[in-house]
Amino acid sequence: MRRLIVSEFVTLDGVMQAPGGKDEDRDGGFEHGGWTMPYWHDSIGQSFGAMMQDCDAFLLGRKTYVTHANAFEPLPAGDPFGDMMNAPKKYVVSRTLKEPIWRNTTIIRDNVIESVRALKAQPGKNILTDGSSQLVHALLENDLVDELHLLLYPLTLGSGKRVLPEGLNTTFTLVSATPYPTGVVGLRYARQRS
Repeated sequence: MRRLIVSEFVTLDGVMQAPGGKDEDRDGGFEHGGWTMPYWHDSIGQSFGAMMQDCDAFLLGRKTYVTHANAFEPLPAGDPFGDMMNAPKKYVVSRTLKEPIWRNTTIIRDNVIESVRALKAQPGKNILTDGSSQLVHALLENDLVDELHLLLYPLTLGSGKRVLPEGLNTTFTLVSATPYPTGVVGLRYARQRS
């Protein structure tokens, strides 16, 4: 069975919202977008690239999908990051998206949990989910997440969308912890199953 990995940028107080850009996600009046930028280090990107070697699919919520599609679809062939992001199959959970806007996309409109279970049962490499807070909450609540890859940033924001849903009661095992020179720590956890 394929493994489903949730990879997120997260603050010390558990916020995942709008890590990359000021206006990326203003839901709820969020004013702190772009909070990861001062902490970037090339070794963070290298770690992401290494994780992508074992992934052949993205599973995303609509907002994250649109943000990614707008950033990566236009990149020309031969752009190393563009090639890495454009190559995998994409599965987007949306009832409102009319047509795919990123190559090699399947839209999941209904029966999301059953569709993800079926996707995990197919042959292939790992499936990666990032951003997509509502989808991540549903995946965690339905015991579909096999690993959490969290980049923990040394700041708090006080408000915003959270990685973990309210009321989730589960256990993870630490697989690895990688400190980066800017104070970020990469944490990799595997879900404990009984």
